[in-house]
Amino acid sequence: MTEFVPEPSWTLAELEEEGARHVTDAIWAYIQGGAGAEHTVRENAAAFGRWSLCPRAFVDVQEIDLRTEILGRRVAVPFFVAPMAYQGQVHPDGERAVARAAGRENVLAAYSTLSSCSLEEIARDSGDGPRWFQLYLQPDFEVSRSLIERAERAGFDALVLTADAPVLGVRDRQARGGFAIDASVPLGNGRDVVPPPRGPAAQGPVYRLRSDAGATWEIVGTIRSITRLPVIVKGILSVDDAGRAARAGAAGLLLSNHGGRQLDRSVSPLSVLPEIRKEVPGTLEVYLDGGVRRASEILISLALGARAVGIGRPFLWALAAAGSTGVRRYLRLLSEELATGLAIAGRRNLGEVGPDLVREIRS
Repeated sequence: MTEFVPEPSWTLAELEEEGARHVTDAIWAYIQGGAGAEHTVRENAAAFGRWSLCPRAFVDVQEIDLRTEILGRRVAVPFFVAPMAYQGQVHPDGERAVARAAGRENVLAAYSTLSSCSLEEIARDSGDGPRWFQLYLQPDFEVSRSLIERAERAGFDALVLTADAPVLGVRDRQARGGFAIDASVPLGNGRDVVPPPRGPAAQGPVYRLRSDAGATWEIVGTIRSITRLPVIVKGILSVDDAGRAARAGAAGLLLSNHGGRQLDRSVSPLSVLPEIRKEVPGTLEVYLDGGVRRASEILISLALGARAVGIGRPFLWALAAAGSTGVRRYLRLLSEELATGLAIAGRRNLGEVGPDLVREIRS
């Protein structure tokens, strides 16, 4: 008989504090930390404060539908679990706990190359749930090829090619906390898989990086030639790069600054979303992550043109707080808040969310 596990009682407002109670200071520094002085981490959240929502009154909102399609797949909500490494350091069940919760709720989840569990284990625990595999290019392309082939065989729906990590950003808080991204912690996808390097190697006045740092836009076509899976390019922050990704055959763009963990003072994804959405073909799906915590930020993102919104740290807080049960509670609370927000805004479904829902706050 399966032991009954009561659902936690914390609210969305209490989730961050609850998560902090269940991990070491070093792991918390890893979860919360960003690059440099963390200006970008703060800016990701602050960008949403420059927009307000403009509700409509006396709309029949007796029925609210949160469902949407992402790359042709019907999902329960317009938000997804962003790819995050080393989840086994946050909770013993790691990505498998997230997979069980997200799969059961039909919520899309993306899983990192640097997962603590193998992509095959994640697929089994996801069941029929939607899932993406995030790819860090490997120094040996044959290792990348093997990961891509394994993801396809395991039933992942898409590949998320990370473009903003030729080297890891300088993460002061993480370093002070004593956790290094390339620490000797287990990697579920095999001993041949390596993370991006922590820094360039100095050779006199020149700094050198690994071979994977030499990748150009041709890599998108190369990957597309060896898989049937659609390729989403993650780490786009400029109109020019968005156009290059579209011309290279990307099926989607994930506007992201890596949660503020790569280049400090990078622009926020939200700030470039309207311009990029306007410039790329309407058939190209655009997503963003960074700074999303509550339903209001999801609504603002959708109104400005995002197809769906990735959420990172809050899922780690929920995982730390109560494993799969915590993740499932967070999914339900956020979904309920989003349905409530839609109703109050006078929108019955996501098709009714458009630019007229938002107003830019001008100083």
